[in-house]
Amino acid sequence: MLSDAFGQNADQKWSIGLFGGKTEYKGDIGNGFFKYQPFYQLGGLAINHYLNPSFDIGIQGETGAYGFMKPYVRSFLSDKTDGSLLLRYKLNNGYIFKEDAIIAPYLTGGFGFAGFSGSRTKEGELDGILPLGGGIKVNLSHTVALQYQLLYNLTNGDNRDLVVAGKNDKFIAHTLGLIFSFGSPKDADKDGVADKLDKCPGTPEGVKVTLNGCPVDGDNDGIADYLDKCPSVAGIAAFTGCPDSDGDGVQDSQDKCLDVKGLASLDGCPDSDGDGITDANDKCPNVKGLAAFSGCPDTDGDGITDSEDRCPNVKGPKELKGCPDGDNDGIADIDDKCPTVYGIVANKGCPEIKEETKEVFTKALTGILFETGKDVIKSSSFQILNNIVTILNENPAYNLNIDGHTDAVGDDARNLDLSQRRADAVKKYLVDNGINASRLTAEGYGEAMPVADNKTSAGRAKNRRVEFKVIF
Repeated sequence: MLSDAFGQNADQKWSIGLFGGKTEYKGDIGNGFFKYQPFYQLGGLAINHYLNPSFDIGIQGETGAYGFMKPYVRSFLSDKTDGSLLLRYKLNNGYIFKEDAIIAPYLTGGFGFAGFSGSRTKEGELDGILPLGGGIKVNLSHTVALQYQLLYNLTNGDNRDLVVAGKNDKFIAHTLGLIFSFGSPKDADKDGVADKLDKCPGTPEGVKVTLNGCPVDGDNDGIADYLDKCPSVAGIAAFTGCPDSDGDGVQDSQDKCLDVKGLASLDGCPDSDGDGITDANDKCPNVKGLAAFSGCPDTDGDGITDSEDRCPNVKGPKELKGCPDGDNDGIADIDDKCPTVYGIVANKGCPEIKEETKEVFTKALTGILFETGKDVIKSSSFQILNNIVTILNENPAYNLNIDGHTDAVGDDARNLDLSQRRADAVKKYLVDNGINASRLTAEGYGEAMPVADNKTSAGRAKNRRVEFKVIF
């Protein structure tokens, strides 16, 4: 950019100007300012020094022709050489125009001396001059400018035009020239950008910078490439410019689960149940578990996961699916009707029914008698029933089905009702003798389930019976 170091400034404090132009006279003979007159040429040299953004100081010398022509009246012509000390007020001082502006106008004034010689002028001592004016510079580069300047010079002499009429002579100098500035911009960090334009002073040497002197940030993440461990992709300062796409505090290069927030301890993968096993590897991601069971729990610690453990809150062997077997009968306590006594599968974990118990129930088949056609138990049957009460008290796991049956004599419906009433009568006797009714079930079947031939009296006697079946 051309404006990066235009014109004379703190980095280029000296300049030399070479210029040419013309002189215009105003005095007793007439006024040649901006009017048609012969071209009274001049050439000159200026040396200027930068003082501050508003002021430059310099010396300027000019030499050339000086005259005026008024046909048929009076004319004069001389050689003029002058030198001045000028103070320049720059309008591109940051208040009106920028210091590095391409167009740089200024005002100037000072004092100096002028000498005149030639056959058609008054020669003698030097005249004092007071130059006032201004100009405009067009900065072509940081070292070269094109300058136009107009100086209105007041003098303390009145006889250079060979006429003394009480008014001092004056002249204007129009000049156009080239200004060459010298010096190198200060660049403390040596990044190729002048300090005054460098928005990032102190950049380490060798670091690639932008036009404003700041280190290049290729991925625009606010972290300079020379400090950015991931210069081609936007990242965050916490990871020296590397990204954390899911915002879980684990940079992408180390995150095994880029699309979901996780834990640093698990390489960025989530653990919903907090058991230390990533959800992706956890067969039970919503409940704490053990690594040995792929994240599934074993609440009772028996080596069987809860999902496969029939008794997840109490230890048990694998062969019983995690349930205990207190009596070691091979039947899990949860299924064992007699969990503290060794039993058999057929009796749901309760011991096999004793032979003497079976004999009592066998005797009951023919030993429990009722009054004919009634549900009244004969007293001769009480001993058998008392034996059954003893058996039930000694075996609390026993429950009893009481089944009533009749022979085929008489009406079917009446026989069914009679069998039910007799079964109920037996149940009542047992309850009256201390057996909990919840352990007893009474059911009448009438003549529907004979065990012998109803055509004989012996067969009918066998069919009139009460059967007891132990259930668990």
